[in-house]
Amino acid sequence: MAHRKAQGSVKNLSDARPKYLGVKLYSGQPAKSGSILVRQRGTKILAGQNVRVGNDHTLYAIRSGIVKFTKKNKTGFDGQTKKRKVVNVSAS
Repeated sequence: MAHRKAQGSVKNLSDARPKYLGVKLYSGQPAKSGSILVRQRGTKILAGQNVRVGNDHTLYAIRSGIVKFTKKNKTGFDGQTKKRKVVNVSAS
């Protein structure tokens, strides 16, 4: 007989906080200067007119206006073209 109970390893005890990523203001909504439009990891959505990219790839408005999402053809280094989403803020 064993004198101690066998200890099992625990695999799911670390609990990370949610990052709350995604689109914060949708097309047609008004945006103030400095308001966050998209929180993302990497540049899935590109910055367009009156939009800048933060250190963590967050897209934010630099002027007040209406948010608009468009698509743009981008050519890669290998010559392939892909459609990429672009977020713009048109001055109202």
